[in-house]
Amino acid sequence: MTTNSPDYSFDVLIIGSGAAGLSLALRLAPFAKVAILSKVSLSESSTYYAQGGISAVFDKQDSLESHVEDTLNAGAGLCDSKIVELVVSRGRKSIEWLLDQGVPFTHNTLAGKPNKLHLTQEGGHSHRRVVHAADATGKEVELSLEKQALEHLNITTFEHHCAVDIITAKKQNKSPQRALGAYVLDTKTGKIHTFKAKTTVLASGGANKVYLYTSNPDISTGDGIAMAWRAGCRIANMEFIQFHPTCLFHPEARSFLISEALRGEGGKLILPDGSSFMHEYDERGELAPRDIVARAIDDQIKRLGIDCIYLDISFKPEQFILEHFPTIYARCLEYGFDITKQPIPVVPAAHYTCGGILTNIDAKTDLSALYAIGEAACTGLHGANRMASNSLLECLVFAEQAATAIQGYLNTSPGSLTISEWDESQVSDSDEEVVVSHNWEELRRFMWDYVGIVRSNKRLERAKHRIDLLQSEIDEYYGNFRITSDLLELRNLVTVADLIVQCAMSRHESRGLHYTLDYPETDPEQQNPTILLPEDFN
Repeated sequence: MTTNSPDYSFDVLIIGSGAAGLSLALRLAPFAKVAILSKVSLSESSTYYAQGGISAVFDKQDSLESHVEDTLNAGAGLCDSKIVELVVSRGRKSIEWLLDQGVPFTHNTLAGKPNKLHLTQEGGHSHRRVVHAADATGKEVELSLEKQALEHLNITTFEHHCAVDIITAKKQNKSPQRALGAYVLDTKTGKIHTFKAKTTVLASGGANKVYLYTSNPDISTGDGIAMAWRAGCRIANMEFIQFHPTCLFHPEARSFLISEALRGEGGKLILPDGSSFMHEYDERGELAPRDIVARAIDDQIKRLGIDCIYLDISFKPEQFILEHFPTIYARCLEYGFDITKQPIPVVPAAHYTCGGILTNIDAKTDLSALYAIGEAACTGLHGANRMASNSLLECLVFAEQAATAIQGYLNTSPGSLTISEWDESQVSDSDEEVVVSHNWEELRRFMWDYVGIVRSNKRLERAKHRIDLLQSEIDEYYGNFRITSDLLELRNLVTVADLIVQCAMSRHESRGLHYTLDYPETDPEQQNPTILLPEDFN
């Protein structure tokens, strides 16, 4: 169901339409009026492009304890063990819920008929525990949940709507500031509308578009993280940006992701001369956690002065490849690579934001009536490095946690407060859009060069200096001209870049995804999350 009304009021406003936002909406819809905002089309999200799968314990040889241990090991000492145990314990239940929503997961066959769920293995996992739908798991999850949401009378979807900022009530008697909804730009009309809501949820995804090369869609600009920071929420662990080790290297491929499942099924990383190298970096070889594999590839590329390395699975039977990786096979073939006959050229690219808006076990932020779930949130699950296929699981588990908490809040929440409409009487249309595009390109390039896979104090200082200059310029531009979606994303990206650099500069060690030449060793004394405090906490 959709609406074209100029002003809106809902029980729950969900900003973001990926797995986190959609699954939360479906859980809330039986007892609340829910709005879902999507920056472009409803299905355009990082979820849609997720290939690998969702981790859950189904194999009798596996155990919850093993999944917990693997997650803690990957997180390099910074995971919240209680959160890890919660999420892992809900794995099987989450998959069963998705099956009920119609997600067509891949099954083994017995006597020509579907039998048990097929499980694959990915980096960091000690067992086969990744449930998947061929190599397009995210797409199948997204489309199945979207179909259910569109059919529900209590869910209203708004495509091509970009959140500008969270609307908050002023503090009284030192009580927590309260979220009242959001100002939202309709990108089709250029108008900004006021969305009132008893509760607001940030399910807006990560911030990896802050880097020049990323596996994420263009919408991944850290909007929720930036809005939460401006509203007064604490932000945590932004130095831990995961670079996926293997994205297709081709000038027109836009960093198409090559799933870790290829390595889980035996794929080998090789140099141009055909020699392998991962055994030199970690005894787990190709199945080492992503941070180790990404740094190893980065080291080989820089050491040898080559453009890329290669991922080879061509030694597997052709039918096996076509059955397990049909999406990757078809996309690579478009660019001239037949993965059944030749290795795939790959490079690392920014992939996942492990930090984000600090939340508790119920997905609550520091603001009353404001929640955060999915990649926008920092729940404590991932620590210093996310283990493969734990992200979609986190979306599902914390959507359920948030739904329970929100239902309780709606039953006891105070009455609605009066809020101001958006005022743009003092601004004009811009005649210098080139400023936005130029700053966007500059920001993403120096973040890649100075705040990428390998960092140093000097590189971080250079980035911080440029960010400060850009922030000043963007703030002035934002205050004088009417808002566009490009300007909103640029404003959010520069905020997120600053948060990443601040966190990175405060961690004087190398841990997980944060590796610095000035502090190459891990310091046991720094086994704590990095938490940034907005002015309200200072």
